[in-house]
Amino acid sequence: MPQSADTILDIKGLRTVFRIRLGEVTAVNGIDLSVAAGETLALVGESGSGKSVTSLSVMRLLTRNIGVIAAGSIDLKRKDGTVSNLVSLPQQEMRAIRGNDIGMVFQEPMSSLNPVYTIGDQISEPIRIHRGANRKAAMDAAVSLLDSVGIPDARRRAGQYPHELSGGMRQRATIAMALACDPTLLIADEPTTALDVTIQAQVLALLQRLQRERGMAMLFVTHNLGVVAEIAHRVAVMYAGRIVETGPVAEVFRNPRHPYTIGLLASMPKLGDASRMKQAGERLAAIPGVVPSLMNMPAGCAFQPRCQFAVDACRAAVPPLADVNPRHKSRCIRWQEIR
Repeated sequence: MPQSADTILDIKGLRTVFRIRLGEVTAVNGIDLSVAAGETLALVGESGSGKSVTSLSVMRLLTRNIGVIAAGSIDLKRKDGTVSNLVSLPQQEMRAIRGNDIGMVFQEPMSSLNPVYTIGDQISEPIRIHRGANRKAAMDAAVSLLDSVGIPDARRRAGQYPHELSGGMRQRATIAMALACDPTLLIADEPTTALDVTIQAQVLALLQRLQRERGMAMLFVTHNLGVVAEIAHRVAVMYAGRIVETGPVAEVFRNPRHPYTIGLLASMPKLGDASRMKQAGERLAAIPGVVPSLMNMPAGCAFQPRCQFAVDACRAAVPPLADVNPRHKSRCIRWQEIR
């Protein structure tokens, strides 16, 4: 999507590397992404594809002196209307952005909530820091936020510790904390993975409602294509640090034009599959092989060792993102042939 007046996040040529004892590895390799106000962009792919590193790069939460943004820009439209390149900001200014202009919901709430502080204290902290509210006003706002995310008896829950809440309530509390200062961008990094399917559906519905009410841009990181179909407007499929296909969710799911996307969609179980496959003695479809090691990337297209459509040209060079149409792109030289 080209940058427009309502573009909140605009990433260009982002390259993130990790400098380790064995050398330098590239976890995110020259990606372009943009998210508009009120839009949800889903970033999908297998574990190790670079999704979470992308979100941590936006937040500038990479391990110091190990994870480094080596190239590219991350432009954020802030609440005051100004645009900041997050890559070049000093840490002091980034601290003013985290929790204020950008909120983040992590995969496991027990690892993102502090066990020795009450839920209310943790939600009220960014309100006191970024808005200068006194302790009572900040706590009242925290209780209101807990109520808005569907936690009953919010005043009492605000005085409890994380271990006293269920998994679903803890995740709702982390959403309340992320939204405490009305951010323009919400990053949700696999926020439903640790939840059972009933609570997962409730959390997804909650995020959709809050986004509609607040007009936020949302970057939703997941490996679950069912969740993508439920919540996202556009999808970017990531593999081995690169975007391999991107476009509107309905179009990409109906007309995938990269072998990796086709493989991911084929591996999704469908209603009624279990009994039919049991009778036929079939197994669920799976993509052969594994995501390549960042220390030993294959030549050319990173997916070619696992791809049934690969030809010699696929091993010669990394293919560019080709235009399937103005909004749909595929990083495959054979996108017109594959089905």
